[in-house]
Order: sequence, then structure tokens, then C-alpha cells
Amino acid sequence: MSGLGGGPRAHSPFGFAPVKLLLDQNLPHKLLARLADLYPGSNHVRNIGLKTASDAELWNYAQQEGYALGIMEEDFHVRSVLNGQPPKILWIRSGNCSTELVETFLRKNFKEIEPNAAVGFLTLV
Repeated sequence: MSGLGGGPRAHSPFGFAPVKLLLDQNLPHKLLARLADLYPGSNHVRNIGLKTASDAELWNYAQQEGYALGIMEEDFHVRSVLNGQPPKILWIRSGNCSTELVETFLRKNFKEIEPNAAVGFLTLV
């Protein structure tokens, strides 16, 4: 999967630089390849040595590197209320949902996730 970990950011056909997602350890790694067309430059915590990182470390990394966080923990909701954004938070609250459901959510909400959208927090219930 070349190109998923960095390098110049591609421009989307929608006229803005695409959002890079940082997926937490509870989200499937295979989402990277499935969503590469809409979210190039995305990564998974296991690829960058952050699989066991604290919430604060993940938050800071996402903020510094320009990622939106795809997470499954409520802790990040509290942190986003206290700290604001960036990073943008995509909270997957459906428990053990399928990879297809998460992919559909991220595709369907692409316009709300893009960098210029006013939405800083999206939830899949």
C-alpha cells in the first residue's frame, strides 16, 4: 500500500485537499485500502508505532500531523469538548460493526468530514 503513510497530499476532485484519517487500534486496518480514493494519506496507529499510545499522545500526533481521528472510545468525545479541534473526531459507537458499515459511514459523510466543513465531530451509532 504505497502512498498511504505520507508524501504530498493529493487533491480531490471536489476542489480541496482531502482529509487524512488516523484510525485507532479498534478499527480495521483494511479500511485504509478501501478508502484510499477519498482519504489518501490516511494511516493506522499500528503503522506508526502508536498502537499502545495514550489518548493524549494520539490526540497530539493527530493534531500535529493534520489527521482526523477515527476512534471507538468515548474519551475522545470528552477531550474534543474540552479542547475543541483540531483534530476532527469520527466516533464509531456501534460496537462490533462490520468494516463495510464503517466504510459506508465514512463515504456517506465525506462532505462533512472534509477540512472546510464546520462539523468537527461525527458519530456513527
